[in-house]
Parts: sequence; structure tokens; C-alpha cells
Amino acid sequence: MKKATVFVAGSWGTALAAVLADNGLEVLLWTRGEAQAKEINERRTNEKYVPGTKLAPSVRATTSIEEATRHGDILLFVAPSSAMRDVARRAKPYVRGDQLIVHATKGFEADTLLRMSHVLEEEFADVLEPGSVVVLSGPSHAEEVIQRSPTTVVVACSRPELAEAAQDAFITPAFRVYTNPDVAGVEIAGALKNIIALGAGMSDGLGFGDNAKAALLTRGLAEIGRLGVAMGANPLTFAGLAGVGDLVVTCTSRHSRNWRAGYKLAEGAPLEEVLASLGMVVEGVRTTKAAIALAAKYGVELPIAEQLHAVLFRGKHPRSAVEALMGRGRTHEIEDIVREAAAAFRDAPAD
Repeated sequence: MKKATVFVAGSWGTALAAVLADNGLEVLLWTRGEAQAKEINERRTNEKYVPGTKLAPSVRATTSIEEATRHGDILLFVAPSSAMRDVARRAKPYVRGDQLIVHATKGFEADTLLRMSHVLEEEFADVLEPGSVVVLSGPSHAEEVIQRSPTTVVVACSRPELAEAAQDAFITPAFRVYTNPDVAGVEIAGALKNIIALGAGMSDGLGFGDNAKAALLTRGLAEIGRLGVAMGANPLTFAGLAGVGDLVVTCTSRHSRNWRAGYKLAEGAPLEEVLASLGMVVEGVRTTKAAIALAAKYGVELPIAEQLHAVLFRGKHPRSAVEALMGRGRTHEIEDIVREAAAAFRDAPAD
């Protein structure tokens, strides 16, 4: 594989384009904006999304969806979850069966509650075999990846040969890539951790300290695993890079848009003002809505997500949400662990 196309040219898409370029690929970034494409091609910068960074000569941009789609041996989709189907639908007439389809978006489609791999499989069903979409996820801030800070991620696909092809395309001395067959677990973990990151930002904004945040992350991981197992994921995935790894980095870093949004909400800013001030998509907001709908569908309890939903969409004060969580009825922590471990052993293949 010598050529790759990245849809779209935001911060994460641009960072991954740089990774692919470091690995010797010719990379084409697709953007809707003529001015952004001109800036990338003429100045080798993308200042809005990756300020202070020069892009390699092997990275260029286009606004032509046909040119972009035909260009790549690898098609990497990094569009926001709300735009993924639209971008895929535009690319669809030009997608070939011999192209490797990868996505690196952490969220669910709002109306259908589908994971992003399912959205892409639906749109490319004419040329793509089921189970052929590769997912890239893990603890990886674009701001650090673009600076070549050491980063480790995971690529997941039900077809090992495709996961390994993606691994070969992305792995560099600074960007280590592992493989995992659990596509559901990797996608669910990547999406749901954004909800907990919103809560972590709120906790920090309220000045609750390290004890509160440690509890939030730990119980948040239990919620992610609870819903993930109900949706068919392997619980062991949540102990890996896509699970606890991504959860920790997103909940503890000021690079995290979700953390920053939660912090601003705790300071009293209205949600619309917070989103406008960040100027980029905060996936955790949409994912909170999706998680509540998925919890109802699969019959699981998500107390943290429920309280965050009340803060985001029903005007509840963040402090009241924390008090509601602390005042919940007594239960046994070990019940979650036993239940999820039992599911893992039950579903494990026999020797």
C-alpha cells in the first residue's frame, strides 16, 4: 500500500495523515473547505486544527471527493459521528473492493445507534465483505501524535489479515500499533469513555480533587464494561488500550475536548456556549444521548451517564448530579467484576 486518503482534515485526521506520511505513504486529505485545502497545499500548515505544525510534502489536500476516494489504497474515515454517513455516501460511488477501509471515530450514529463500522459497512455493502472495516482507537491525543510523542493504539477487525495490514500501514517508531479481534469492544470503549471524560472535567471544575476523579474513572469503566458486554463485547477489551488506556488519557488531559467541556459546564457556562467556544466536535455530548438509549434497549444501568444526561439536557447542576451519585443505594463492587468475568469465560472458545 503506497497511497492513503483521510476523510476529513480535522485535528485527528491531520495527525493520522502525518503518521501515514512518516511511514512513506502518499496522503491525500479530503476537506470541504477550499481555503483549508489551499493552506495545506501551499503553506504545508493546518493552523486551525494543528497549529504550529509543518506537514510533510507527501501530504496534500483536495475538495474533490472523487479524486480523494480513487487516490487511496487505504481509505481512513475520521469524520465526526454525525457526519460519517454523509461522507461515506459521497465517497460510495468511487470506492473499490480492493481498498482497505479504516475508521478512527469514537461515537454512535444518533438516529440508528449504530457503531461507525456498521455505518460504513451499510454504505459500502456493494463492494465490501461483512466484517472488513478496521477500527483504530486507543489513548492518543492528536496534539501529541502530530508532535511524534510516543503513542500506542489498537486496530481491530474480525479479519486478522486486514487488521495486520492496517498495523503495517500505521506503525512507526513513535506510533506503536497492536491488533485486537474485538471490534465491538474497541468501538464501544472509545465512544463511551467520552461520557466519563465530561464527568471528569466537571469534577475538576467543581474542585472535588483526585479521590473523586479516581472513583469516577473506576465506576465509569464498570459502566462501559456493563453496556459493552450486553452489546456483545469481550470484557477483557476494556482492560486494554481501547478501554482503560483511552479512559485515563481522556479524563486526565487538558488536550481532551470532552474534559474541557465538562470543566466549563462546572463553571456555569451553558452547553451551547461551551460547544461554541471549543470550536470542534465534542463527541461525548451526542454519545451521552446514545448511551441512555442503548442502556434502555439492553436493560442495563448507567448511573453516571444518566446524571450527565440530566446536566447536559435537563438543566441539572453538576454539583447536584455528583450528590445524586454519592447518595445511591448500597451495592457490592465485586458484582460487576464477577458478572463480566463470568461472561468472558462463558464465551471463550474451548481448547
